Amino acid sequence: MINQHELLTTAARLLVDVHCVVVFTGAGVSAESGVGTFRDALTGLWSRFDPQQLASQEGFAADPGLVWRWYIERLTTIENARPNRGHEALAAMEKIIPEFVLVTQNVDDLHERAGNRHVLHLHGHIGRFRCNGCGAAYSLRAGDREALMPPCCTICTGYVRPAVVWFGEMLPEQELFEAWGAAERCDVMLVVGASGVVYPAAQLPAVAQRHGACIIEVNLEESALSELADITLIGPSGEILPRLLDAMYACEAKSAFR
Repeated sequence: MINQHELLTTAARLLVDVHCVVVFTGAGVSAESGVGTFRDALTGLWSRFDPQQLASQEGFAADPGLVWRWYIERLTTIENARPNRGHEALAAMEKIIPEFVLVTQNVDDLHERAGNRHVLHLHGHIGRFRCNGCGAAYSLRAGDREALMPPCCTICTGYVRPAVVWFGEMLPEQELFEAWGAAERCDVMLVVGASGVVYPAAQLPAVAQRHGACIIEVNLEESALSELADITLIGPSGEILPRLLDAMYACEAKSAFR
């Protein structure tokens, strides 16, 4: 049986010998920074609410204040979180791979804070806001965080909402288009902390494989995507990714002396 060290070395060789790498991240990466999944965060006072009440047009229409307060609380949690060693390793990888695209299902900005530059948010960004009516961008103002109701748009007076994807909504068209194109042309897709059950984002590894890419998975346990993976590295991404990065540096050093 191939051990973890040999798998890491093989994965590292793949990553340093190719031109285009797409990294596809899910909730597992942020969880290691203390950011729970949407459902995991429904604890305490929020435990009695159905997710549909807090993340749908119907829920927002029924009680916009409730939805606003939930997202401001979640935003505060994310702002207090810090990128972990897995985030930092991915940022370092971007500097040594010719074409590097990071596609995430996460709505936080931990990848950007770690140093990644080319990040596509398939499910939106909790730190950005827009009008639920006309779609105009909105910047938080003094008092918005403490308000019991969402602010009103200065253009159409509609309620402001976080720029995240709710149940029943389409993924952002431009981000999905770019992610799909990157999946079709990449040589390797590195899947990190993704469950593989949230569609259509979970289709991306299959798209990459159909176009000839190798799939490397990093996860705490096998997932719905493991059957697609050429290499599966089991363990916390905050531990596996720094080791993978070190192995990539070692491969580059050996190549330099050939």
